[in-house]
Amino acid sequence: MRFVSYSKLQNWSVQYTRTGGFGYSNKYPLGRIGSFLHRSGTVVEIEDDIEYCQVTVRTNNGGVCLRGTKLGKEIGTKRQIKVSKGQYIVSKIDSRNGAFGIIPDELDGAIVTNDFPVFDVDNSVILTEFLLLVTTTKQFIAFAQSCSSGTTNRRRIDIDKFLDQKIPLPSLSEQKRLLCVYNEYIEKIKNSFNIIEGLKGEIDNYILQQLSVDVKTSSLHILPNHRYLKIAHSSSLTRWDCYHIKEEPRSKIYDNKVLSQLIVEEPMYGAAFKAGDTFTGVRYIRITDIKEDGTLNENAISAQGYDEHYLLKNNDFLIARSGNTVGKTFLFEEKYGKAIFAGYLIKFTLDEKILNPRYLLFYTKSTLFKQWIESNKRVSAQPNINSQQYLSSPVILPPKTIQDEMVTHIQGLYDCIQKQKNDISKYKVMALNDFEKTLFSLNE
Repeated sequence: MRFVSYSKLQNWSVQYTRTGGFGYSNKYPLGRIGSFLHRSGTVVEIEDDIEYCQVTVRTNNGGVCLRGTKLGKEIGTKRQIKVSKGQYIVSKIDSRNGAFGIIPDELDGAIVTNDFPVFDVDNSVILTEFLLLVTTTKQFIAFAQSCSSGTTNRRRIDIDKFLDQKIPLPSLSEQKRLLCVYNEYIEKIKNSFNIIEGLKGEIDNYILQQLSVDVKTSSLHILPNHRYLKIAHSSSLTRWDCYHIKEEPRSKIYDNKVLSQLIVEEPMYGAAFKAGDTFTGVRYIRITDIKEDGTLNENAISAQGYDEHYLLKNNDFLIARSGNTVGKTFLFEEKYGKAIFAGYLIKFTLDEKILNPRYLLFYTKSTLFKQWIESNKRVSAQPNINSQQYLSSPVILPPKTIQDEMVTHIQGLYDCIQKQKNDISKYKVMALNDFEKTLFSLNE
């Protein structure tokens, strides 16, 4: 049995009361959110022939971004709210996942529905950035969860309870100091992202230089003064949609192969099993499990079926054949344990006598391969490249000793990228922990 003084009762939710509230430190006075947030936004009547920018709020303090642009006739809800830069915005549905944000300059004048209430902030009392940080702490998100109701996927926060909640309210100078400490970490994170982009560019340039790539080709001619009229030799045509024909890179010094010359078995499509909810010992690898750097995420699950026919062996090579991630590649290694692969992936068994499997992995992460993907994916309901098309994908193949040297060098650069990613994760944790330690009695 828990007793709460009426004067200290901030939320009627039993769940909130049982969890002991926020555990704020006594260092700062508390202020009611509704005293410095004022509901705002101009009501807009949507007109059919006008194009509108729509806004969405990412979870976990991921920022406010453009959801898309639509003509008014494509928008069902005809009464919407126009937002202004600097306003504080709440996603009623995703606030329980930290979807609070600030309208950026580039979305000034965009529109939202009533599921995204916007507020003007009294900056003489609280800085908007400080408010955002407080409302995206773990403790505040737990509160948002406690006062959200509705069906599982459409639970909405009670805005009145949100506005009635109290949060720490340091002086403006103290708020600026806390933000300054937090932003020092953010600058470190930005710097790490810049280093990562630089390393990616270095990898690309290294591959181009080592392979002595010549992007010029005689298979495609653009007539002078006719930038949209292209003439292709029939001998170079592999499909009739000439719109997709682009220059293919070729090496001046090494063999220019295609994937069909680098495998020892016919390509194989993955299993059509549905994914299960748990992991039972045999991992089911899907496109969404493969990260952009060619590694697997930590969300290991098993399929609802099993067939040894789809078991992966060391150095089996997978390529995504459909969807927005068409062309994503993955090299399976024994360290991942027992695994089968899903239907939208194609398996290629590589000829390791002439090919270092990691060389192919790094090659397919480069712009050389990605440009080929963009040129050859069929776009209908969704992008698609089938196994036969992949067999014709160009691969520049230096001698195996050169491949090995390149793999060693590129792996070193990828290791540097991973270190920067680890630093980003570390700085994110440190930034939030330092901020929360100041506001909450975490060790009391």
